[in-house]
Amino acid sequence: MNGPQELSFSNPALDIDAQAADFLVRRTNQSSWTQEHQAELDAWLSSSLAHQTAFWRLESVWVRADRLDALRQLPQRSRMVSTPSRRRSLFLGLAASIAMVAAVGLSSNIVSPKAQIATYATSIGRRETIQLSDGSRIVLNTNTVLRTRFGSGRRNAELVRGEALFLIKHDAARPFVVSAAGHTVTDLGTKFLIRADGTHLRVALLEGSARLSTPSHSGQQDGTVLMPGDEAVATHKTLTISRRTPSELDSELGWNRGVLTFHRATLLDVAKEYNRYNSRKIVIADDVAGARIINATLPSTDVVAFARMARNFLGLHVKESEHEIVISR
Repeated sequence: MNGPQELSFSNPALDIDAQAADFLVRRTNQSSWTQEHQAELDAWLSSSLAHQTAFWRLESVWVRADRLDALRQLPQRSRMVSTPSRRRSLFLGLAASIAMVAAVGLSSNIVSPKAQIATYATSIGRRETIQLSDGSRIVLNTNTVLRTRFGSGRRNAELVRGEALFLIKHDAARPFVVSAAGHTVTDLGTKFLIRADGTHLRVALLEGSARLSTPSHSGQQDGTVLMPGDEAVATHKTLTISRRTPSELDSELGWNRGVLTFHRATLLDVAKEYNRYNSRKIVIADDVAGARIINATLPSTDVVAFARMARNFLGLHVKESEHEIVISR
């Protein structure tokens, strides 16, 4: 009887994650990291989007671990990551785990080699949930246009205008990339909110991590990894990142429940937001009325409720017509 046979197989996702982990661990040792090593990493990253996504994903885990260590100041930290070989072992194990999950996901999905292109749109005051073939979901807010392009090795979406909540099922072999207002957001296993107004982009990270890439003056793409609670506001020339509390992010997602929540907002800003959801527009007739500060949660498509609040609680004058509501002191 023949003895037990040794079975072997090649897992491309695992190979890529292992290479990414090795690059990341070696780069942390700045004393031995040379320009030649950096050139090698740059060439490896530029050769494949899958390489970039694997590296960014592991880098985000590394950064998150360092953040937690800085907060906790655990005495055993030095024992946990005391040597480069120990760090390499930890991250190669992490890479293997990520690749195994990706492989299971890939086994249950058959990808057509022909790209599938679709366009989705919502009218003013409407929202829609899109269920994608890969198990991901996208919730479109009012007056939003989104295009998707799925094919072998790619999952791309373009937020043409408006706002959308992305709940992405991670796939290491097919990164989900969203382009909006001249920027790109690459899913690293995450839940995020994007709002695009012309050249102005806002990205709020709710779960997981994502990489935001912005065009630089040299024409290259500069990127930063966002963590839960990060909110990035980007234009063609600027990028700012701030921290938001869970309650603040939940308030921003009120539209998904049919309400708008305002905290210390001017009436002028509230009216502008309301006008995104309603064809019957709110007009603030003077600066004094527009400067009034309010805290309120109101139905997003009920302009009558807005008018009633302005009249009864703020003591303002309200004049209603078929197409608009004019508010003044």
